[in-house]
Amino acid sequence: MPVTGELIRMMNYVDDIAATLRRVQLGVSTMSEEEKKRLADYMRKAEPNYLKMVESLETK
Repeated sequence: MPVTGELIRMMNYVDDIAATLRRVQLGVSTMSEEEKKRLADYMRKAEPNYLKMVESLETK
């Protein structure tokens, strides 16, 4: 199956998201439990949500 330029571009975006999440993961080690909970809540409410996007791709 040939790969389009659009797919490659989208995959690069996902790589960028993964790099950002690695930075967040490193920063979490210095946070208090309250800050971690607030960040988790913030991430859960972010739109579009990463997991919702994956589910959307799998169901279409």
